[in-house]
Amino acid sequence: MDSPVRIFLLIITALCLTALVFADTDKISLGSFAKSGLEGWATKSFKGQTDYRIVEDNGRKVLQASSQNSASGLIFETDYDPKQFPVMTWRWKVDQIIARGDSRKKSSDDYAARIYVVFPHWFFPMTRTVNYIWANRLPKGSFQLSPFTRNDMMIAVESGNAKVGQWVSVQRDIVADYRQAFGEDPPNVGAIAIMTDTDQTGESAIAWYGDIVASRR
Repeated sequence: MDSPVRIFLLIITALCLTALVFADTDKISLGSFAKSGLEGWATKSFKGQTDYRIVEDNGRKVLQASSQNSASGLIFETDYDPKQFPVMTWRWKVDQIIARGDSRKKSSDDYAARIYVVFPHWFFPMTRTVNYIWANRLPKGSFQLSPFTRNDMMIAVESGNAKVGQWVSVQRDIVADYRQAFGEDPPNVGAIAIMTDTDQTGESAIAWYGDIVASRR
């Protein structure tokens, strides 16, 4: 199987052709599971099918992703200047990490939960992603290039078993993260992608994702 990261970048670069114009607002909703379900999200399968569905958790609708030796993702197209909306927030929960998952190896590049922020370019080799992961072994706060491509920087915003089964809230400055990852200011964000995948290790995992929001500082 070709790298899911590379395929994601190819697909999103091809799709992100139409700019979306946002009114004067403090926040951008990047797919509201609570209000709109899976509206605006497209599915892309690489091996098998991760089951993505809207469920209720404590009375609130969230996205549930169930993967068993599978790899497929959801893509939400957008187009905005991250310097205007640099703060990205979401919450997520996993039932377990990937026991044999190891971010340093292509053969074990699996994660119970991850969110890509995609910065497309018309010249594909210049398309980049910041990939926020619930890491298996990589320490929380670590930056590491994907084993598949130098255009994808993985950032461990949570790691290990300590908070398995708990909702964890995440807030990131994606401009600061992009600068640290690639040494320059980011171009426009072209898409957000979600992926719960276990195809490399053959394991299984369930994750839950809350709404993803971009906002001003």
